[in-house]
Amino acid sequence: MPLSSMAAPLMALRIFEDIYRHLPAPCVSISTVYPDLLELSFYDDADGFEIWSEALRIRPGAVQHSVHGDSRTRVMKAVTNYSGGPVKLICFTTIPAPEGMRSRAEVGS
Repeated sequence: MPLSSMAAPLMALRIFEDIYRHLPAPCVSISTVYPDLLELSFYDDADGFEIWSEALRIRPGAVQHSVHGDSRTRVMKAVTNYSGGPVKLICFTTIPAPEGMRSRAEVGS
């Protein structure tokens, strides 16, 4: 697969660097599995996710919310099109354990 097959996400990334350079930096992913997809990930940074969602004009109702099976990780996902390809925003945030359920390690820190 040639690098040119990733043209849309690479172009979006160039545009973002120019227009949105003041926004919080996400983890950036482009892969050969989905060469047209640009993924912007946020870890324990829901504010960063929200700022990018607003900048990319993603409607709040378009954001999917879920909780991982361990019930300790909240996930928000949204997809929009930008510069000829999909851009996926994803955010993982820790859900604090209830006070009575905290481990000894968490209590001691």
